[in-house]
Amino acid sequence: MFRKLRNYFLTGLVVILPIVLTYVIFRLLVIKTLTYIVEPISNLLIQTVQPYLPDIYFPYAVQIFKGVVFIGIITSVIIVGLAARIFVIRKIFSFVERLFLKVPMISKIYMSIKQLSNAFLGSGRIIFEKAVLVEYPRRGIYSIGFVISETKEELQARTRLNMINVFIPTTPNPTSGIFILVPDKELVCLDMSVEEALKLVVSGGKVTPDYKKEGPKDGE
Repeated sequence: MFRKLRNYFLTGLVVILPIVLTYVIFRLLVIKTLTYIVEPISNLLIQTVQPYLPDIYFPYAVQIFKGVVFIGIITSVIIVGLAARIFVIRKIFSFVERLFLKVPMISKIYMSIKQLSNAFLGSGRIIFEKAVLVEYPRRGIYSIGFVISETKEELQARTRLNMINVFIPTTPNPTSGIFILVPDKELVCLDMSVEEALKLVVSGGKVTPDYKKEGPKDGE
């Protein structure tokens, strides 16, 4: 009987003790924070604004200042924790990147993808307007190109045509390529998105997006 009571007592102690200790430690932290941080800051603020407050509002102002200072301290701690976490995450990414760069095959793939992202997604959006076909490097041979913008200023004036700035990437690293000016009438616009066209270039033609040709409209 005594052994059972002792076991029950120890079980109850195991359940209650963490709760009690947590409450005591938390209460101690709150009291210390209020005593050594919140009280001095709130007293300084109160002394600053006391001449401008009527006596009837002063007691409420004291409590409000204490609450604001306490919330400000908690917010500051959260911000510091978030900053530290971001720093740790960046360190982890940096470590993983160094590992990738040390593996022969993976390093080339990783650097190609990173260069592609920096070149075409550095501003947060793809700089190409659409994917097109261009007869390059000669008539009868087509290359995939990406429209950057309309040609302007001297380049437009010298050609006397409506020229378009087009970037033609290389395979499998589309971050390198050539920049050419093409008359808009000679461009063949593609229905595939820029992302799909980039995948097509990187894969050397292996990854081809689906294409559903639109049927003739009624009356045609």
